[in-house]
Amino acid sequence: MTRTRFRHAALIGMVHLLAACTTLPPPEEQPEPKAIPESLPEVSQPRVNETAMLPLLGYYHLLQRMTSAELTRERQLLGSIPSSPAVQLRQAMLLGMPRMTTDLPRALALLEAIQRSHVPEAASLHPLARLLSTQYQERIRLETQSDRLAQQLKESQRKRDELQEKLDALADIERSIPIRPNAVKPSP
Repeated sequence: MTRTRFRHAALIGMVHLLAACTTLPPPEEQPEPKAIPESLPEVSQPRVNETAMLPLLGYYHLLQRMTSAELTRERQLLGSIPSSPAVQLRQAMLLGMPRMTTDLPRALALLEAIQRSHVPEAASLHPLARLLSTQYQERIRLETQSDRLAQQLKESQRKRDELQEKLDALADIERSIPIRPNAVKPSP
């Protein structure tokens, strides 16, 4: 049931991501920007290629259908490919797959490296990296909460067992006490 919810949430997130990637209409004419003093270095924002994420979304969908053995082979294959932002994103997707041993902290580190990078290829993957990063952080939070609740459940079961043992001991003591005959009171 949780896996189905996870898949639905991932699918909805991908749809929202694709919807957010549509191009905006050209801006209305704006006044000329003021000249920047020559002493400041010019910082250019890398152009985002919105179609760069589509193959990776397809790859994510493909990973969802792979068996554990196929995921292991894929992990080995990605380890042998030279690192690039797209390969790092694929590795992060693979590290977050529930059917394998997940390594969400390592996946988050890869996604953070992509988000910090100003390489044009990485800049095009920033929205997808942010989406996966948010999803993995939420999973970590939920797993931590689940572990804490499981620990509380164990503790309450232990206390319940202790109380049951005390009740049983009291019942044994009560059974071992000899029954006193009813004393007959003299009539007045």
